[in-house]
Amino acid sequence: MPVSPTAALTPLLAVALAATALTACGTGSGSSPDTVKVSYKQSTDNSVKVMDTYLADMKEQFEQKHPGKKVEFVPIKAPDSEYYTKLQQMLRSPRTAPDLVYEDTFLINSDITSGYLRPLDAYLAKWPDWSRFMETAKAAAKGQDGKTYGVPDGTDTRGLWFDKRVFAKAGLPMDWQPKNWDDILAAARTIKKKVPGVTPLNVYTGKPAGERSTMQGFEMLLYGTGDGSSDPLYDSATKKWFTAGQGFRDALSFVETVYKEKLGPDVSDALDPNFATTVNGELLPEGRLGIDLDGSWLPQAWLPGSGHEWPDWSRRLGLAHMPTQHGQAPGKVSMSGGWTWSIPAKAANPGLAFDFIRTMQTKDNARKWYLANSGIAVREDVAADPAYAGAQPGISFFTGLVAGTHYRPAYPAYPKVSTAVQEATESVTTGDRSVPEAASEYDSTLQDVTGGRVVEK
Repeated sequence: MPVSPTAALTPLLAVALAATALTACGTGSGSSPDTVKVSYKQSTDNSVKVMDTYLADMKEQFEQKHPGKKVEFVPIKAPDSEYYTKLQQMLRSPRTAPDLVYEDTFLINSDITSGYLRPLDAYLAKWPDWSRFMETAKAAAKGQDGKTYGVPDGTDTRGLWFDKRVFAKAGLPMDWQPKNWDDILAAARTIKKKVPGVTPLNVYTGKPAGERSTMQGFEMLLYGTGDGSSDPLYDSATKKWFTAGQGFRDALSFVETVYKEKLGPDVSDALDPNFATTVNGELLPEGRLGIDLDGSWLPQAWLPGSGHEWPDWSRRLGLAHMPTQHGQAPGKVSMSGGWTWSIPAKAANPGLAFDFIRTMQTKDNARKWYLANSGIAVREDVAADPAYAGAQPGISFFTGLVAGTHYRPAYPAYPKVSTAVQEATESVTTGDRSVPEAASEYDSTLQDVTGGRVVEK
């Protein structure tokens, strides 16, 4: 369930959010040496309480194991685009900083650079379970200084979800597997023609969708363009960011086509910051969306106790990998991210916070979380456990994408680069900019947000 980077704030909004943070945290994390304060993103959908339920169980286990110690939750209930803004306001002061926070890996280097997080290496060195974590997951929580700033609690992959009910009405195959982008658009056009009242294709776009727009939407296209570099956004050799090349423009053109031809949702819906909740809770369960370019975690919204229970989802929905632009090798694309539990630099009780991490990340508790959250395991012992692999339809499909998946260049400038991508996709979605204009504006913004560290693509 990935989130978007920090939104640009007006001074007035910044003051308001700071006040909200202070109110949420009361007297600050230093109020009791026996209490660990934990902040996390609470769903804006009141019926979805996956994280709340899991953490309540962890609190009970922790307090039983550590008599006299308490866990206090400081949830941040906000759309993705606001979560990090509010969290970062809290992290700036010892008065408001919690002891433990939930960090998306794409922002971890930005928060490290800002001095918000504490390195965990001294704790990890004394924790035998750390050796069970996959190296790729560990790398996602490392800073550029080589130190580790978070314990990952899962990863994710992405692909195409499609509704078999809609496909049957459209005369499309139940074992649909597009070979290229044209196949996706062709299926969407068929749905539009033959199944009125159904949105043919959802591709997240624009600033309100935040990182969903960048990662589920644009990057799933960009990384399949085969533009001649291993990372089409960042040149690791020169440590510079690529300007918009042909692959970037082709990805924008795909987004433009989806919305210009009305193959996607209404633009007003697509630019609603809570549209993902509508997709998961209404459009897919009700058979009103044909194809959804989305993530491995979707079933968490449909499992028992989720608030949007949908027992038939595994029979109603099919899965296909996202193809490369022209079907060129390796033929499919996935992006991966993940979340970590991190300890703020200004936390009052860091040792107690790490003890809570240890409770959450036992093998049994980690498996419980992966299944509840429809996550992909980052502990090798859990990934090899039949109780995990066979627990839920789709796990094998999405786990199989890990070997060839891509990770974002999560350097400190990335959140601002991501925002520039969102602005480009939004401008072609609304029709305010042509693809060349949007690409040119991206290049200008890229110069600004990276301090001129760019290289022509």
